[in-house]
Amino acid sequence: MTVKKFVISKLIDKIEDNKYYVCLNKDCDVVYFNSEKDLVIKKESIKIPIWFKKDANPKYICYCNQVTEKQIIDAIFKEDAKNMKDIIRITGAMKNCQCEIKNPLGKCC
Repeated sequence: MTVKKFVISKLIDKIEDNKYYVCLNKDCDVVYFNSEKDLVIKKESIKIPIWFKKDANPKYICYCNQVTEKQIIDAIFKEDAKNMKDIIRITGAMKNCQCEIKNPLGKCC
């Protein structure tokens, strides 16, 4: 996971290539943590909105193409998308896959 890419500049030097874990609790302010280094990185120290946190705005579903949850909902209800192929065509999601470096989880959206 490329944690350095997502943290604000004043924290970059504190981030080492250690194993970081993700807090998926939507109500928790912590995004990444490393218990070995006693390091906690909260939402306010992250440069982008984190989709799995309650107050993310916008709520990106596809970070590579900056496709939001709202765009996907609109594709279904306003553009009559019937399946994933339609959603991808309408929104442009998953067209330029670089999830390992653009998605805060470091894996495919």
